[in-house]
Amino acid sequence: MTTSLTSEDSLASNKAEQILGGAMAVFLAAGYAGTSMDRVAAQAGVSKHTIYSHFNDKEGLFNALIERLVLRRFHIEFGESGCELPLDSSPEQVLHRLASILLKLREDPEYIAFFRLLIAESGRFPELAQLYYQKVIQEGNRVLSTYFRDHPGLDLDQLEARSHIFFGSLVCHILAQEVLHGKHLMPLPDDSLVDCLIKMVLSPPAAA
Repeated sequence: MTTSLTSEDSLASNKAEQILGGAMAVFLAAGYAGTSMDRVAAQAGVSKHTIYSHFNDKEGLFNALIERLVLRRFHIEFGESGCELPLDSSPEQVLHRLASILLKLREDPEYIAFFRLLIAESGRFPELAQLYYQKVIQEGNRVLSTYFRDHPGLDLDQLEARSHIFFGSLVCHILAQEVLHGKHLMPLPDDSLVDCLIKMVLSPPAAA
């Protein structure tokens, strides 16, 4: 019985990946407005019914692509349950690992193309940009603020602001270096940015 369920789950997962691969190709080629379930079905080689059985609608597909491109990497490292960060690791180690996972996206052409699409469509479809912000930056801020608060060796103030600076700076770095092609004009090594950023975020509160 267990083997059968596992096999069914595997088939469903493979079908979902097939759909997402097709959806990514259509979104990047046609934009959000130009993407239809018919086009995704044709690209993925499945029926529309199959798409709707896995994803509720077009926004559900877009949301799943964010999960696939970004959040899955954090879940692999820290687990599915809200990416709870390990309190037994040093803050420097945890922040370096978070930064490494996020900045690794710079090497993924599909993610960079998706990021460009997100920015290009944000004027007409602000809810798409907000979806990314909520799923990646806002959730990252929540998880990191909780870690700062619960870590026994830290005594920091303005936890939400520190978390926002951390994730916002990393996303901005990817935007400036890759999407705006800043790496050809003013390259900034990731290590330099991350070391400086961690020192800033973990700096103790100013004396009253």
